[in-house]
Amino acid sequence: MTKQFRGSHSVTVTPFTSDGKSIDEAALKRFLDWQIACGVPGVIILGTTGEFLTITDEERRQYVEATVKHVAGRMLVMVGTMNAYTPNAVRYSREAEELGADGLMIVPPYYYTPTHDEIFNYYKAISEAVTIPIMLYNNPVTTNVDMPAKLVARMTKAFENVRYIKEASMDVGRVYDIVEQTQGVMNVFAGERVVESYRLGAVGYVNPYGNYIPRASARIWDYLVSGRLDDAKAIQVLINRMDHIIAEGHPTYGHQCYSKALAAAAGYPMGDVREPLTKFADLGAEGIARREKLVAIMGELDALMDRLEVKAA
Repeated sequence: MTKQFRGSHSVTVTPFTSDGKSIDEAALKRFLDWQIACGVPGVIILGTTGEFLTITDEERRQYVEATVKHVAGRMLVMVGTMNAYTPNAVRYSREAEELGADGLMIVPPYYYTPTHDEIFNYYKAISEAVTIPIMLYNNPVTTNVDMPAKLVARMTKAFENVRYIKEASMDVGRVYDIVEQTQGVMNVFAGERVVESYRLGAVGYVNPYGNYIPRASARIWDYLVSGRLDDAKAIQVLINRMDHIIAEGHPTYGHQCYSKALAAAAGYPMGDVREPLTKFADLGAEGIARREKLVAIMGELDALMDRLEVKAA
């Protein structure tokens, strides 16, 4: 493994055409160029925010290939290759590596609530099939599976290319536990509470906010690393306000729907979500009101970033 992942990576929405039937490659290219221009070190496609469950195998190949080709080494590309059926996860992982992905982000098998041994064997099959880095993704809220630090340490020791984890268990102390249990070998990426996670040993951040505020969501980690904790906290306060507005609605409104609406508000339309998720237009007045509040905070973030960048000059 030659790639090293650090910093704040955007876990991106998937761009669909206006009718929702196809991948919109033109929108994808504009969006990726925006991420690069904002200094985002990498994107993660086909994660939860990327509606990976709604993508056909043909679309998956098209999307991964188009992303890697357009990025052309200007930033890192990780691909979500999870599936509840191990052979499918292996197949998606091999395909992503063949198409030039820099790494993979993979949740454990969902729905079945697998045992620790079943989780271990799932990642074992994937690890043996590829050579690129694998980022475990611990998100018990969506998968109904929690991978405790002891299990993470077991897999870190067993699989040479399992060296990263997105820790999104809502227990920020887990960051410290994983670092300790793996003797610092596992590189932990925050899934939330970025400032606190950094202080407990995280080396990066996987976030959906890069879909509409990539400059702020990328710089927050840069500021942490450079010792500007107060500046990072100022960014986090505004991001938390946005998160609370989104979370007030029905869960399926979430980061997929609003991320696309806010990307469009920022000038980078990416289509809408696919069923069964609720489309933004179907939110009616409630959605418009929330979007207006969120766009206002985006403006506050832009002004804050301008001040912070002048301060750093």
